[in-house]
Amino acid sequence: MENVSKQHKAFLRKLYLAYLIGSEQHNLLSLQQVTGMPRRTLQDAIAAFGDIGIVASFVQSGVRNNAGYYQIDDWGPIRKAWVSSRLPYITSLLAAP
Repeated sequence: MENVSKQHKAFLRKLYLAYLIGSEQHNLLSLQQVTGMPRRTLQDAIAAFGDIGIVASFVQSGVRNNAGYYQIDDWGPIRKAWVSSRLPYITSLLAAP
């Protein structure tokens, strides 16, 4: 495993989460289950998508505040296919399942 800076790991985390959100409907609970990441880490990473040009929104699908899912509205300069092709590398660096 190579040594990765905190900034690079944060960038890869955003790419990974955007890929997951762009591939199927996820909320914080399902993202926690898939990634094993803490809720706060997920919230911070999703809130910081704009730092790398990705635009995401939360689609409300019920009366409860957290009932719904995230969606990617714009990938900006990132190509989802590029992220997909490097997913094994990204997940290994993040130690994600």
